[in-house]
Amino acid sequence: MKIAFQMDPIESVDINADSSFRLAEEAQARGHELFYYTPDKLSYQAGRITARGYPMTVQRVQGDHVHLDGEAEVDLTDFDVVWLRQDPPFDMFYITTTHLLDRIHPETLVVNDPFWVRNYPEKLLVLDFPDLTPPTTIARDLDTIKAFKEEHGDVILKPLYGNGGAGVFRLTPEDRNLSSLHELFTGFSREPLIVQKFLPDVSNGDKRVILIDGEPVGAINRVPAKGETRSNMHVGGRPEKIELSARDREICDRIGPLLKEKGQVFVGIDVIGDYLTEINVTSPTGIQELERFDGINVAARIWEAIEAKRT
Repeated sequence: MKIAFQMDPIESVDINADSSFRLAEEAQARGHELFYYTPDKLSYQAGRITARGYPMTVQRVQGDHVHLDGEAEVDLTDFDVVWLRQDPPFDMFYITTTHLLDRIHPETLVVNDPFWVRNYPEKLLVLDFPDLTPPTTIARDLDTIKAFKEEHGDVILKPLYGNGGAGVFRLTPEDRNLSSLHELFTGFSREPLIVQKFLPDVSNGDKRVILIDGEPVGAINRVPAKGETRSNMHVGGRPEKIELSARDREICDRIGPLLKEKGQVFVGIDVIGDYLTEINVTSPTGIQELERFDGINVAARIWEAIEAKRT
């Protein structure tokens, strides 16, 4: 098949951690032809959805992991699959790429389905499952957020459309910084904030469960660094091997059918203790860590699911 990757600059990825690199590596091993472009090179031109990028080959050699041939402009309808793999923030730039890719899907299979990526951003889809999630409020209004903190005491405050642990704050009952943080966030963004009850179980780790076509294939545990609330690996979280619990499987049984129905082939959910906190559909990570811990080829399973949709 002809496969296009829409992603952030591949030259700078960590080849031992990046999930997009691993997906490209596995696709190449399966005989597929690769093309790469950054999201700013996606265009609409006279009824065609085009991208300016490069034929690509990859190899697991640190510092020499990608070879890009001559730049070319392509019509994305000539491809079998387009991977929507750029990282958030989930802003209007990101949303516009989903609108453009909508125009070629499903004739060209876009993974994950861009319509539902747009309508199911990570911190909003969980609202469909309130019994699985910690107490949550989404608001821009300071008094509403203050009332939530007054009720729950120890809370986590973060940008609604952020990623990678950036801008995540724990506010204990004694903390007096809520108004200042609200002023900071609203001073540079019109987006609401999300505030959740703090889950002490995060000290034991924030579990990333990977689902393929709605079915869980395994999990890794991300343990916060000493003195940190955030467990994201971008900010020093340590990945550890862990098994799926009965509660994890219960959560996956609830959300899996919806993810499959909406074309979300590769999803990573976050579970702290018994609670679902995020459903990551934009650019989930964790493939390489899970493969190392469990000795399974997660990337191959993802490609098997995609190849089955193209036959």
